[in-house]
Amino acid sequence: MLESDQTLDLTPTAPVVTRENPQPSRAEAEAAVRTLIRWAGDDPAREGLLATPARVVRAYEEWFGGYRQDPASLLKRTFGEVGGYDDAVILRDIPLQSTCEHHMAPIRGLVHIAYLPRRRVVGISKLARLVEAFGRRLQIQERLTTEIADTLAQVLQPRGVAVIVQASHECLSSRGVRLHGVSMQTRRLLGEFAQEPRRAEILATLAG
Repeated sequence: MLESDQTLDLTPTAPVVTRENPQPSRAEAEAAVRTLIRWAGDDPAREGLLATPARVVRAYEEWFGGYRQDPASLLKRTFGEVGGYDDAVILRDIPLQSTCEHHMAPIRGLVHIAYLPRRRVVGISKLARLVEAFGRRLQIQERLTTEIADTLAQVLQPRGVAVIVQASHECLSSRGVRLHGVSMQTRRLLGEFAQEPRRAEILATLAG
């Protein structure tokens, strides 16, 4: 069992639509957008805003498409013919686009992933899709980092996992203190990557 270098008590993001709590209809969602437009001080019936509610709902379907995906299933297809390769598999600079759950403002950045395969590897595109699946949900960066790392560990059962997320948050730059050019880094190290000397090596590789 892989152990983390730190314990984070973070409730996972997961779909909450159930029979008792059904998903609102498209018409209800569009009505909610019209309410927000009125609350902001404009007229949703004017020409320039008339089609905005429908556009916003379509955009939400894309931005939050991660709720309709099972991230773990993306890693189910693995490959055993690795020619004896047993060192780290590293994928750097995976683009991240997510949304802050506190203000629903954009989060943009890069994700770096490494894992030490035990017997099998996964296609590198699946690592990028894993980031996208968790990113396209309402998130905080700490939980996003944990979800990516823990899913890799649970499904692939590797000897080690390392995930570093470097991102900027528009809830910090566009409101409140309005700080620009500030980025936040989070990381999660599991298994051999949580132990020295592997820890120092992988942090230097991923953060360099």
